[in-house]
Amino acid sequence: MKMSSTLAEEQGVVISKSVGQYRVQAAGGLLVCGLGGHVRAEAGSLVVGDLVRFAAAGPGAGTGQIVAVLPRRNTLSRREAAPRPGTYPAEQVIAANVDQVVPVLAVADPPPQWNLLDRYLTLAESRALPALICLTKADLVSPVGLDDGELAETLAEYRGLGYRAVVTSALSGAGLDELRQALRGRVSVLLGKSGVGKTSLLNALEPGLGLRTAEVSRATGKGRHATSQAVLFPLAGGGALVDTPGTREFGLWDVAADELALFFPEMRRWLGACKFGLNCGHDEEPGCAIRQAVMAGQISPRRYQSYMRLRAEG
Repeated sequence: MKMSSTLAEEQGVVISKSVGQYRVQAAGGLLVCGLGGHVRAEAGSLVVGDLVRFAAAGPGAGTGQIVAVLPRRNTLSRREAAPRPGTYPAEQVIAANVDQVVPVLAVADPPPQWNLLDRYLTLAESRALPALICLTKADLVSPVGLDDGELAETLAEYRGLGYRAVVTSALSGAGLDELRQALRGRVSVLLGKSGVGKTSLLNALEPGLGLRTAEVSRATGKGRHATSQAVLFPLAGGGALVDTPGTREFGLWDVAADELALFFPEMRRWLGACKFGLNCGHDEEPGCAIRQAVMAGQISPRRYQSYMRLRAEG
């Protein structure tokens, strides 16, 4: 597609991508863009949330070419498994220029995987981003179950660490107003495994939003899930949501093992207090302040086990 050099350049945000095409949301509407000039060499690194400059093909054409990618404020990445023996894991950038991370778990069907939540929270901490824990399918648990027992105890634990948590139901509408308020004015990234009810949640937040996610996914011809790749949707009340594919595993990228404890808020106060100082691995070393805090009930044993699993992967 040949572009006229006289056309004015505009700015927009990449909301989805497929092979050779990028959907760009701009003030004047949505365009489908290709890549122009030197930007072609950057195609593999262009992601949802990237701010770009583009030249439209003409008034009302709905197409254009991306001519520049603007500097990013931040990125969210995960580690992709090595494609074959003898190769190394690679970085998969999920989204760029985000304001908050929203881990999504179901209270039941499937039951919450707290260790997976710890991975999402560690990712947010490593990028200095706030996290909002969102539990779905509250209608599957009795009101007593939400206020008492293991679920309530674990939620209280995360809230005690400073994390905000909202319990929602797409069926009853519980918690949706609180969630809308927390999303307003921010670019939020939803992270969660398949089956936790993200599509139902999106439709409850804004009718048709989850269906639009599926439509964009089908347009790329990929996968069976409602979301096969990251997709950004502006919200009517302000802000935007980046919906991401459900993953069973979530590896951290660019988080060094010896820095990992910094991203567990409850461990920070003990750093440097170990017998071996900052060289302590917080495992079997004598005089480890963090292990002593675990045994004293000042750090959750479950959270400590999450930390040790992540450290072993590093």
